[in-house]
Amino acid sequence: MKPLALNLALALLALALFLASLAVGPAELGLSESVRGLFAGGGEAASIIMREIRLPRALLGLGIGFTLGMAGAVLQGFLRNPLAEPGIIGVSAMAAFGAVAVFYSGLAGAALYALPAGALAGALAAVLILMALAARNGSTLTLILAGVALSSLAGALTALVLNLSPNPFASYEIIFWLLGSLKDRSIEHVWLALPLMAAGWLLIALSARAIDALSLGEEAAASLGIHLARTRFLIVAGVALGVGAATAVAGTIGFVGLVVPHLVRPLTTRMPSRLLLPAGLGGAALLLAADVAVRLVLPAGELNVGVLTALIGAPFFLWLVVRARREVF
Repeated sequence: MKPLALNLALALLALALFLASLAVGPAELGLSESVRGLFAGGGEAASIIMREIRLPRALLGLGIGFTLGMAGAVLQGFLRNPLAEPGIIGVSAMAAFGAVAVFYSGLAGAALYALPAGALAGALAAVLILMALAARNGSTLTLILAGVALSSLAGALTALVLNLSPNPFASYEIIFWLLGSLKDRSIEHVWLALPLMAAGWLLIALSARAIDALSLGEEAAASLGIHLARTRFLIVAGVALGVGAATAVAGTIGFVGLVVPHLVRPLTTRMPSRLLLPAGLGGAALLLAADVAVRLVLPAGELNVGVLTALIGAPFFLWLVVRARREVF
């Protein structure tokens, strides 16, 4: 499929699901009432529902899905591993631990930005550790091992905080946040996360030529003039900015970055750089579709979108493992 046609089709799909996200919710608003509430003022109740509840949720679904899809595509190309996804370098786990630490300290309710700031601090710590271990002379294997170690450490620290939490209600709130959700987010969360995610997209896009060369191996890429340390920095920093910002406002939403690149790769030329934009658009479409689905399946007791993406992604991951095993043997 031609790149322009593929990107246009995925963009239209993401747009359609964005509009569906604006239209779906427990408040039964008609089409004209929804449009007036979003653009022309309309009634006070419709304006609040559309501008302060549904619009931020749809914008975050679009931005976070794009970030996760693009991050998964660049990591699979960079690490030359079809099972790679944004969590493999430990950034999302460290960001989640940073937010959990803010919950535990009691600062989460002190200010709107306290929780996202804690998550971003955790993501920054992950970047500094990864850069110290693998930025200069470390191989991609070193980066993977460092990421696995960070994920394990962050998971252990998160479990420790839950174990030590004296308030069961605080523990419940932490667990609920870790499940990942887009509901009850405000436009302030959008303005906080979107610039950081956009900066992550830019850094990842700057690495496009390098990941094409890296598909031939690190030695071949170096012989073609690719600066490996710079490429690692661009990819790790880009993924950390994007995924850290996404985790900061929505909690942990897994498997989008794993599933989407595999779904769109057969439609591309299979060059890693040509997969970045389609994977981003596909990730946006998948997350918006999942967020619409959780509102329709159980309207009274809405599922967290992170639960649904895990239910979709875990069997897909197992299928990838089985397929890889068959190819080896």
